Amino acid sequence: GWGLTNESRRILGDSARFLNGDCHHPHISMTDGRCDGKYLFINDKANTRVARTRLDIMKTDKITTIPNVQAIHGLRLQKVPHTKYVFANAELPIPQINDGRDLETPDDYFTMFNAIDAESMEVAWQVIVDGNLDNTDADYTGRFVASICYNSEKGMTLADTMRAESDWVVVFDVDAIEAAVSAGEFEALGDSDVPVLGGRKGSQLTRYIPVPKNPHGLNTSPDGQYFIANGKLSPTCTIIGIDKLPALFDDAIAPRDTVVGEPELGLGPLHTTYDGRGNAYTTLFIDSQVAKWNIEDAIRAYNGEEVNYLRQKLDVHYQPGHNHASLTESRDADGKWLVVLSKFSKDRFLPVGPLHPENDQLID
Repeated sequence: GWGLTNESRRILGDSARFLNGDCHHPHISMTDGRCDGKYLFINDKANTRVARTRLDIMKTDKITTIPNVQAIHGLRLQKVPHTKYVFANAELPIPQINDGRDLETPDDYFTMFNAIDAESMEVAWQVIVDGNLDNTDADYTGRFVASICYNSEKGMTLADTMRAESDWVVVFDVDAIEAAVSAGEFEALGDSDVPVLGGRKGSQLTRYIPVPKNPHGLNTSPDGQYFIANGKLSPTCTIIGIDKLPALFDDAIAPRDTVVGEPELGLGPLHTTYDGRGNAYTTLFIDSQVAKWNIEDAIRAYNGEEVNYLRQKLDVHYQPGHNHASLTESRDADGKWLVVLSKFSKDRFLPVGPLHPENDQLID
């Protein structure tokens, strides 16, 4: 009865007109980097929405449509000191303001990084960036959030988005953004009164770290030391040292100086998860494998040592995208279980109706 009852239509609000959704990236609220069981947040890419589910009663109680943007894709939560913000990437550049005035001038298209207040479910602020944003994750200090960009070329066709040999990770300084909002250093666009700040290259609110090529997932290690960006069209992952980011924002080092490792893993790295014992597990979309590799050994290899950082490659069925190890997006990664979500597993089964069965795999 969702969307039919008075209660559910009240929660849907203006978005009750949508008869579809495209759910991505559910995440549970945190206190001091640990899941606190209060809320679950999830994004609807198709209709540019974010929903909140109360976990005490297992019911959705708020749905927010994000203004000024199109296609909320990556969603992650502030981990420390608690989930004050829900961070949401808008993927597709669109005209700003999107009322038809700049349809023929793609150079004037932009997208935004968005922060939603976790309690009120109102959009707190938005930051305009260069390129398409895809996935994002936050650190364990509360200051930094990083998002990958897969279309630094600002191409409007598929081929155009793959010309460059490198794209970038955009790092956001949450403290600086909050200070800029408090100082009134923002504007509002169109009919929205949400503060919009400038975060394009050269802004004091962001830094752009070059990485190869069309990266997809970005995942924070549970020890809080690293952002790892997955190459997608490069066989590599890029390890970014979070402890180097303050120096980057102080302009004391160059953007690539934050990179401490770049292991070659296989074809189509999409997402990385962790076991809490120093190993990372990366899905290889083209190879239909999960690669298990050691982070510190990969850093040693990047520094010129002769060391094999690969521990194992496991075939999965097949074309895996997301993978999650138990509790791995918190401080409490327990190293017990790995769930691999196999994107193209639908055609392993006979059709049984309008939906096809899918195959996810549980790995010890």
